[in-house]
Amino acid sequence: MIQSSDAEMTGSLNLPFLVLARVCTTAIFMTYPACLSVLLTEWQMTGTRAGIVQGAFTAFFAVSLLLSSLLCDRVGARRVFNLSALLSAVAAIVFALFARSFETAVVFVALVGLSQGGTYTPAIMIVSANTSRRKKASAVGWVLAGMSAGYVISIFLSTALTTLYGYQTAFLATAFITVFGWGLGKLATRHAQDPLQSGSRGHAGFDDTMRRRSRLLTLGYIGHTWELLGAWAWIPAFLAATILAQGAMSPIEIGLWTALALHLSGFFASFLSGYAAEFFGTRRVLIAFALLGAACSLSIGWLTDLNTPLLLFVTAIYGFATIGDSSVLSSAMTDAVPAQYLGRVLGLRSVLGIGAGAASPAVFGLALDIAPGAFGWGFAFSTLAAGAVLAALCAVLLHR
Repeated sequence: MIQSSDAEMTGSLNLPFLVLARVCTTAIFMTYPACLSVLLTEWQMTGTRAGIVQGAFTAFFAVSLLLSSLLCDRVGARRVFNLSALLSAVAAIVFALFARSFETAVVFVALVGLSQGGTYTPAIMIVSANTSRRKKASAVGWVLAGMSAGYVISIFLSTALTTLYGYQTAFLATAFITVFGWGLGKLATRHAQDPLQSGSRGHAGFDDTMRRRSRLLTLGYIGHTWELLGAWAWIPAFLAATILAQGAMSPIEIGLWTALALHLSGFFASFLSGYAAEFFGTRRVLIAFALLGAACSLSIGWLTDLNTPLLLFVTAIYGFATIGDSSVLSSAMTDAVPAQYLGRVLGLRSVLGIGAGAASPAVFGLALDIAPGAFGWGFAFSTLAAGAVLAALCAVLLHR
């Protein structure tokens, strides 16, 4: 249950509204991928062109993560968050109204990506400044769970509306939800304390212990994103190839169940891992999630003969494991870094993590190409386990 009582909150942040704001602002996040099967025909795109559009989103999202994080250290996370939420709403509406071809989509999808990063890192920083240390991990977990819920809504709503009424309706519906998210964000943060106003940490030094811990957490995050984004990129293709071969579902059904398995499980993982960190400790939870993720990466590619329900169940566990440590890594970083340095450290972490996540699918594809026949999927997914192993090693070293 999300709580925001005075015993748990050090500022006047409305945490439930902030979580709902994150749900709504990310409702546009997966709209383009969810509509892609129709857009390939409607916009007469090749696979390469479709990939360029998604690549533009990812590249500009990475840029926005860095810029918004740096701005937080100068003008405050609350101001950056609210401005970014407004820009996200505007970019979503412009995308919905004017993206009607490959050429226009590249521009407007890039604008959506450029606006989204400022609703992610600043939200974590706002929670950090307004939540007691004892409850910080679960509070950050709820904010990241809102993002996962937004992904699910984005995929389901876009798929359903595109099937029934066309992609234009799907674009508009998810865009208007983003507008609603901006309003919720304003209400959630209007009385919240900004990290720059934190007297207790505002002038703290960045000592050697903090630096070592922040470096380990950054390396752990790089390993985390290597596995996470590689899995997100290739799990849909893996499930489509495997389940279609079994003749168990239609392509649309496979897409919906894939979204449910990956992102709904991620919703539960994000806040449950936060509570677990508060109860068992950060280090133990990070190790547990990293090892579970590694086990899934090393095994799922060999399960092509598993029946569909069990395969989707394993996928849900995989989705749970790969996203679960994200909130714990983020909350731990807010404790490891003084407030006046937090934005730039999180920005650097985001760029390095997204960079690793961008390279991971390419390495996976290379492994899939060079592995012989039946060994392809198993060998390719095993490359993702390297990230989980790195994350586990960094967690082990945290308290040494």
